[in-house]
Amino acid sequence: MAPEVTGVERPLSLQIADSIRMRIESGELQPGGPLPTLSELAERWHCSVGSARAAVALLRQQGLITSGRGRPAVVRKAPQRITRDSAGHQQEKDLARAAIEDRKTTGTVEREIGLPIEQVDFPPPRFDVIAADDGLAAALQVSAGTKVLRRRYEWRDRDTGALLKSSVSYIPRQLIARKRDLLDPSKEPWPGGTYHELSTVGIEVDRVEELVTADPATTVEKHDWRLQDGIPMLRLRRTLIDTEGRVVEVSDTNFPADRTSMRWRTQLEPW
Repeated sequence: MAPEVTGVERPLSLQIADSIRMRIESGELQPGGPLPTLSELAERWHCSVGSARAAVALLRQQGLITSGRGRPAVVRKAPQRITRDSAGHQQEKDLARAAIEDRKTTGTVEREIGLPIEQVDFPPPRFDVIAADDGLAAALQVSAGTKVLRRRYEWRDRDTGALLKSSVSYIPRQLIARKRDLLDPSKEPWPGGTYHELSTVGIEVDRVEELVTADPATTVEKHDWRLQDGIPMLRLRRTLIDTEGRVVEVSDTNFPADRTSMRWRTQLEPW
Protein backbone atom coordinates (compact mmCIF):
# COMPACT_ATOMS: atom_id res chain seq x y z
CA MET A 1 0.00 0.00 0.00
CA ALA A 2 1.37 3.38 -0.99
CA PRO A 3 2.18 5.80 1.85
CA GLU A 4 -0.66 8.28 2.52
CA VAL A 5 -0.72 11.65 4.24
CA THR A 6 -2.71 11.78 7.49
CA GLY A 7 -6.12 13.14 6.48
CA VAL A 8 -6.62 15.92 9.03
CA GLU A 9 -5.61 19.54 9.38
CA ARG A 10 -2.05 18.92 10.44
CA PRO A 11 0.08 20.89 12.88
CA LEU A 12 3.70 21.31 11.85
CA SER A 13 4.95 18.48 14.07
CA LEU A 14 2.54 16.06 12.36
CA GLN A 15 3.59 17.31 8.92
CA ILE A 16 7.21 16.57 9.77
CA ALA A 17 6.35 13.17 11.23
CA ASP A 18 4.21 12.34 8.18
CA SER A 19 7.04 13.22 5.83
CA ILE A 20 9.47 10.94 7.65
CA ARG A 21 6.88 8.16 8.05
CA MET A 22 6.26 8.08 4.30
CA ARG A 23 10.00 7.93 3.63
CA ILE A 24 10.16 4.92 5.98
CA GLU A 25 7.14 3.22 4.39
CA SER A 26 8.50 3.77 0.87
CA GLY A 27 11.86 2.26 1.81
CA GLU A 28 13.84 5.46 1.35
CA LEU A 29 14.82 5.27 5.02
CA GLN A 30 15.93 1.74 5.82
CA PRO A 31 15.65 -0.16 9.13
CA GLY A 32 18.61 0.69 11.34
CA GLY A 33 19.31 3.85 9.35
CA PRO A 34 19.56 7.23 11.10
CA LEU A 35 16.92 9.92 11.09
CA PRO A 36 17.81 13.55 10.46
CA THR A 37 18.93 15.24 13.66
CA LEU A 38 16.66 17.67 15.46
CA SER A 39 18.71 20.60 14.22
CA GLU A 40 18.55 19.29 10.65
CA LEU A 41 14.79 18.92 10.87
CA ALA A 42 14.40 22.41 12.34
CA GLU A 43 16.49 23.89 9.52
CA ARG A 44 14.67 21.90 6.82
CA TRP A 45 11.20 22.83 8.08
CA HIS A 46 12.07 26.36 9.33
CA CYS A 47 10.72 25.51 12.75
CA SER A 48 11.85 25.32 16.36
CA VAL A 49 13.75 22.37 17.78
CA GLY A 50 10.68 21.82 19.97
CA SER A 51 8.49 21.15 16.93
CA ALA A 52 11.11 18.76 15.54
CA ARG A 53 11.30 16.98 18.88
CA ALA A 54 7.48 16.64 18.94
CA ALA A 55 7.60 15.09 15.44
CA VAL A 56 10.17 12.52 16.56
CA ALA A 57 7.98 11.73 19.58
CA LEU A 58 5.05 11.03 17.23
CA LEU A 59 7.20 8.64 15.21
CA ARG A 60 8.24 6.86 18.41
CA GLN A 61 4.59 6.53 19.49
CA GLN A 62 3.82 4.86 16.17
CA GLY A 63 6.60 2.34 16.76
CA LEU A 64 8.51 3.48 13.66
CA ILE A 65 11.76 4.52 15.32
CA THR A 66 13.88 3.72 18.33
CA SER A 67 15.89 6.16 20.38
CA GLY A 68 17.06 6.77 23.89
CA ARG A 69 19.13 9.04 26.06
CA GLY A 70 22.46 9.59 24.40
CA ARG A 71 21.44 7.51 21.36
CA PRO A 72 20.37 9.01 18.02
CA ALA A 73 16.99 8.07 16.58
CA VAL A 74 17.07 5.30 13.97
CA VAL A 75 14.43 3.54 11.91
CA ARG A 76 13.16 0.57 13.88
CA LYS A 77 14.03 -2.91 12.69
CA ALA A 78 10.91 -5.04 12.48
CA PRO A 79 11.02 -7.90 15.00
CA GLN A 80 10.68 -11.49 13.91
CA ARG A 81 7.01 -12.31 13.36
CA ILE A 82 5.65 -15.69 14.45
CA THR A 83 2.45 -17.07 12.94
CA ARG A 84 0.07 -18.96 15.19
CA ASP A 85 -1.67 -21.48 12.97
CA SER A 86 -4.83 -23.37 13.89
CA ALA A 87 -3.27 -26.49 12.37
CA GLY A 88 -1.11 -26.63 15.51
CA HIS A 89 -4.05 -27.86 17.58
CA GLN A 90 -4.21 -31.14 15.68
CA GLN A 91 -0.44 -31.46 15.92
CA GLU A 92 -0.65 -31.10 19.70
CA LYS A 93 -3.47 -33.62 19.95
CA ASP A 94 -1.57 -36.13 17.82
CA LEU A 95 1.49 -35.64 20.01
CA ALA A 96 -0.51 -36.70 23.06
CA ARG A 97 -0.61 -40.25 21.66
CA ALA A 98 3.05 -40.35 20.65
CA ALA A 99 5.75 -42.29 22.47
CA ILE A 100 7.39 -40.64 25.47
CA GLU A 101 10.64 -40.20 23.53
CA ASP A 102 8.82 -38.16 20.87
CA ARG A 103 6.90 -36.15 23.45
CA LYS A 104 10.11 -35.22 25.24
CA THR A 105 11.83 -33.97 22.11
CA THR A 106 8.89 -32.28 20.36
CA GLY A 107 7.34 -29.15 21.77
CA THR A 108 5.80 -25.81 20.92
CA VAL A 109 8.81 -23.62 21.73
CA GLU A 110 10.38 -23.62 18.29
CA ARG A 111 7.03 -23.41 16.49
CA GLU A 112 5.51 -20.63 18.60
CA ILE A 113 8.62 -18.60 19.39
CA GLY A 114 10.97 -19.25 16.50
CA LEU A 115 14.02 -19.75 18.71
CA PRO A 116 15.96 -22.91 19.50
CA ILE A 117 15.15 -24.39 22.90
CA GLU A 118 18.71 -23.64 24.07
CA GLN A 119 18.00 -19.90 23.85
CA VAL A 120 14.84 -20.04 25.95
CA ASP A 121 14.60 -19.89 29.74
CA PHE A 122 11.60 -21.66 31.23
CA PRO A 123 11.26 -20.38 34.81
CA PRO A 124 9.35 -22.68 37.17
CA PRO A 125 5.62 -22.22 36.60
CA ARG A 126 3.42 -21.02 39.44
CA PHE A 127 0.48 -23.23 40.44
CA ASP A 128 -2.27 -22.36 42.88
CA VAL A 129 -5.88 -23.29 43.50
CA ILE A 130 -8.40 -20.46 43.39
CA ALA A 131 -12.17 -20.08 43.63
CA ALA A 132 -13.68 -19.21 40.27
CA ASP A 133 -15.23 -15.76 40.17
CA ASP A 134 -18.32 -15.10 38.08
CA GLY A 135 -16.38 -14.41 34.87
CA LEU A 136 -14.12 -17.44 35.12
CA ALA A 137 -17.01 -19.66 36.20
CA ALA A 138 -18.96 -18.65 33.11
CA ALA A 139 -15.97 -19.39 30.86
CA LEU A 140 -15.48 -22.83 32.44
CA GLN A 141 -19.22 -23.51 32.67
CA VAL A 142 -19.03 -24.24 36.38
CA SER A 143 -20.58 -22.67 39.46
CA ALA A 144 -19.00 -19.57 40.97
CA GLY A 145 -16.69 -20.59 43.79
CA THR A 146 -15.65 -23.87 42.13
CA LYS A 147 -12.05 -24.76 42.88
CA VAL A 148 -9.84 -24.17 39.86
CA LEU A 149 -6.18 -24.99 39.28
CA ARG A 150 -4.49 -21.84 37.98
CA ARG A 151 -1.16 -22.37 36.19
CA ARG A 152 1.03 -19.43 35.18
CA TYR A 153 3.86 -19.89 32.68
CA GLU A 154 6.60 -17.66 31.28
CA TRP A 155 9.23 -18.18 28.59
CA ARG A 156 12.09 -15.67 28.37
CA ASP A 157 14.99 -14.98 26.06
CA ARG A 158 18.09 -16.35 27.78
CA ASP A 159 20.30 -13.53 26.46
CA THR A 160 18.12 -10.47 27.08
CA GLY A 161 15.63 -11.59 29.70
CA ALA A 162 12.81 -10.30 27.50
CA LEU A 163 9.50 -12.11 27.72
CA LEU A 164 8.80 -14.46 24.80
CA LYS A 165 5.50 -15.93 25.91
CA SER A 166 3.26 -15.78 28.95
CA SER A 167 0.06 -17.65 29.60
CA VAL A 168 -2.37 -18.47 32.38
CA SER A 169 -4.30 -21.75 32.33
CA TYR A 170 -7.43 -22.61 34.32
CA ILE A 171 -8.66 -26.20 34.82
CA PRO A 172 -11.47 -27.26 37.18
CA ARG A 173 -9.58 -29.05 39.94
CA GLN A 174 -12.08 -31.89 40.22
CA LEU A 175 -11.27 -33.00 36.65
CA ILE A 176 -7.64 -33.77 37.47
CA ALA A 177 -7.61 -34.23 41.25
CA ARG A 178 -6.95 -37.97 41.06
CA LYS A 179 -3.72 -37.41 39.12
CA ARG A 180 -1.48 -35.73 41.70
CA ASP A 181 1.33 -35.13 39.19
CA LEU A 182 -0.92 -32.69 37.34
CA LEU A 183 -1.07 -30.51 40.46
CA ASP A 184 2.72 -30.47 40.84
CA PRO A 185 4.60 -27.61 39.08
CA SER A 186 7.89 -29.53 39.40
CA LYS A 187 6.59 -31.93 36.73
CA GLU A 188 6.63 -29.13 34.15
CA PRO A 189 7.33 -28.85 31.30
CA TRP A 190 5.07 -31.84 30.75
CA PRO A 191 6.05 -33.99 27.74
CA GLY A 192 3.21 -33.64 25.26
CA GLY A 193 1.64 -30.59 26.90
CA THR A 194 -1.94 -30.04 28.01
CA TYR A 195 -3.51 -32.54 25.61
CA HIS A 196 -1.44 -35.38 27.04
CA GLU A 197 -1.97 -34.17 30.60
CA LEU A 198 -5.72 -34.35 30.12
CA SER A 199 -5.46 -37.74 28.43
CA THR A 200 -3.92 -39.21 31.60
CA VAL A 201 -7.27 -38.68 33.36
CA GLY A 202 -9.33 -39.98 30.44
CA ILE A 203 -10.12 -36.64 28.81
CA GLU A 204 -9.95 -36.31 25.03
CA VAL A 205 -10.12 -32.79 23.61
CA ASP A 206 -12.75 -32.61 20.87
CA ARG A 207 -12.55 -28.99 19.76
CA VAL A 208 -10.82 -25.71 20.41
CA GLU A 209 -12.45 -22.28 20.48
CA GLU A 210 -10.31 -19.13 20.34
CA LEU A 211 -11.18 -15.48 20.82
CA VAL A 212 -8.72 -12.67 20.06
CA THR A 213 -9.03 -9.13 21.39
CA ALA A 214 -6.57 -6.23 21.53
CA ASP A 215 -5.64 -3.66 24.16
CA PRO A 216 -2.91 -1.09 24.74
CA ALA A 217 0.11 -2.58 26.48
CA THR A 218 0.41 -1.90 30.18
CA THR A 219 3.58 -0.37 31.61
CA VAL A 220 4.53 -3.79 33.01
CA GLU A 221 4.05 -5.42 29.60
CA LYS A 222 6.09 -2.71 27.87
CA HIS A 223 8.97 -3.47 30.22
CA ASP A 224 8.70 -7.27 30.17
CA TRP A 225 8.31 -7.56 26.40
CA ARG A 226 10.75 -4.68 25.65
CA LEU A 227 8.01 -2.99 23.61
CA GLN A 228 8.33 0.26 21.70
CA ASP A 229 5.71 2.94 22.22
CA GLY A 230 2.51 2.41 20.30
CA ILE A 231 2.61 -1.42 20.14
CA PRO A 232 -0.67 -2.99 21.36
CA MET A 233 -1.12 -6.46 22.79
CA LEU A 234 -3.19 -9.24 21.25
CA ARG A 235 -5.02 -11.24 23.91
CA LEU A 236 -5.96 -14.79 23.02
CA ARG A 237 -8.43 -16.82 25.07
CA ARG A 238 -8.35 -20.53 24.20
CA THR A 239 -11.09 -22.87 25.34
CA LEU A 240 -10.67 -26.66 25.19
CA ILE A 241 -13.87 -28.71 25.02
CA ASP A 242 -13.85 -32.48 25.44
CA THR A 243 -15.83 -35.22 23.71
CA GLU A 244 -18.53 -34.95 26.39
CA GLY A 245 -19.07 -31.26 25.68
CA ARG A 246 -17.37 -30.10 28.89
CA VAL A 247 -15.03 -27.13 29.06
CA VAL A 248 -11.84 -28.72 30.41
CA GLU A 249 -9.43 -25.79 30.17
CA VAL A 250 -9.46 -22.06 29.56
CA SER A 251 -6.16 -20.31 28.94
CA ASP A 252 -5.20 -16.68 28.34
CA THR A 253 -2.07 -15.85 26.35
CA ASN A 254 -0.78 -12.43 25.37
CA PHE A 255 1.23 -11.57 22.25
CA PRO A 256 2.73 -8.26 21.07
CA ALA A 257 0.95 -7.25 17.87
CA ASP A 258 4.15 -6.27 16.06
CA ARG A 259 5.62 -9.77 16.18
CA THR A 260 2.55 -12.00 15.92
CA SER A 261 0.17 -13.02 13.16
CA MET A 262 -2.68 -15.48 13.50
CA ARG A 263 -3.98 -17.82 10.85
CA TRP A 264 -7.09 -19.98 11.02
CA ARG A 265 -7.87 -22.78 8.60
CA THR A 266 -11.46 -23.92 8.31
CA GLN A 267 -12.25 -27.19 6.57
CA LEU A 268 -15.74 -26.94 5.07
CA GLU A 269 -17.94 -30.00 4.79
CA PRO A 270 -18.88 -30.88 1.16
CA TRP A 271 -22.49 -30.61 0.02
